[in-house]
Amino acid sequence: MAKAKQIYSCTECGAQAPKWGGQCADCGAWNTLVEVTAMAAASAAPRLPRYSGFSGDAKNGQVQVLADVQVTELARYSCCIEEFDRVLGGGLVPGSVVLIGGDPGIGKSTLLLQTLVALAETSKTLYVTGEESLEQVSMRAQRLHLNTEKVKVLTETQVESILKIAQLEKPAVMVIDSIQAVYTEAVQSAPGGVAQVRESAAQLVRYAKQTGTALFLVGHVTKEGALAGPRVLEHMVDTVLYFEGDSGSRYRLVRAIKNRFGAINELGVFAMTEKGLREVTNPSAIFLSRHDEVVPGTVVMVTLEGSRPLLVEVQALVDESHLANPRRVTTGLETNRLAMLLAVLNRHAGIMTHDQDVFANVVGGVRVTETGADLAVLLAIMSSLQSKVIPDDLIVFGEVGLAGEIRPVPNGQERLYEAAKHGFKQAIIPKANAPRETPKGMTIYPVTRLDDALGKL
Repeated sequence: MAKAKQIYSCTECGAQAPKWGGQCADCGAWNTLVEVTAMAAASAAPRLPRYSGFSGDAKNGQVQVLADVQVTELARYSCCIEEFDRVLGGGLVPGSVVLIGGDPGIGKSTLLLQTLVALAETSKTLYVTGEESLEQVSMRAQRLHLNTEKVKVLTETQVESILKIAQLEKPAVMVIDSIQAVYTEAVQSAPGGVAQVRESAAQLVRYAKQTGTALFLVGHVTKEGALAGPRVLEHMVDTVLYFEGDSGSRYRLVRAIKNRFGAINELGVFAMTEKGLREVTNPSAIFLSRHDEVVPGTVVMVTLEGSRPLLVEVQALVDESHLANPRRVTTGLETNRLAMLLAVLNRHAGIMTHDQDVFANVVGGVRVTETGADLAVLLAIMSSLQSKVIPDDLIVFGEVGLAGEIRPVPNGQERLYEAAKHGFKQAIIPKANAPRETPKGMTIYPVTRLDDALGKL
């Protein structure tokens, strides 16, 4: 039998090299080359009957004109959890591979166990656990008061054994908890290593595509919040979901980072209860603190998460600094963006903060990355700096440019209707987002410059 050939693969870009080097020649990353085993063609896994759900009428290896390819609507499995279906793009697609990452104890296994219990009523399911015993999984199901009579569970860590059992059981939906716990005999390294994670995931993805099995992979995260293991793992799967939020908090956020069957940046909101994760149908209500009395430094904005507008409260605190370099601290916002906005405030509004500490926060643990929060952040800073309150029935959104102009943001009409639905009566928005038909009972203040927006307060 021929000896397996050893090569080196980059954990950042997946490039391969015949020998180890300190720097990857393709992407330039340092200390990312790890040893992997190049599998010979004779040792490849036996080929399974190909699932035809994605192939249409075309044959393998045959060139076709794209316009001639027949596209059939794929039937989706409903997870019976509306928020989870939203993040997946409308449901679970047969043959798709979903990677779920998050901090320990945040609810990954709980959500997937609830999903399998719901899907088991109409489809065959299989829960493969490599980190917990069957007794531990059963105790969790009893604690959550789940009906597990139709859910099949397997405790196994070898990929080859998992695939053999899966070929006999033929589940429609399968969960691997977790991808760092399983290993394959094709690679001589410890489970959880880069080579093991990559090759194990490749075999599982190949099985899912060839049999039409919907597959969930649970992944651990590093201290920086990224998925542990090679970055190429994210390119191998169809959908990447991340759990956000503090494990000590009641609420959990599931965000779609990648989705081949739906929109990215969709957000699902869940609440952790004694009976597991429960969907939050009106997430805007939990992100608004609703003070007993109006206080300076707070303003409500409308952000867009995927296709859903959400109302969140932006808070700012400006205080005299006793340091040589005043602090710029953000939670849920980009720190570099805050520094840029303070420079715009100084240049185009004459408001200096070079001797002030500035703290900015988004209530509820939401992470806002869009530029539509610029105007809300600046108005909250001005409110805290001058100790003047902003009306509690006012909402704000808009991007602030370096020249001091207020630029439009996408889906302005939907944002206004979401705010009107929650009882807001006033809105400061970019002039380009001014609607043709103003929502009933709402007064719109369109602005084009930063000084115009400050003047409206």
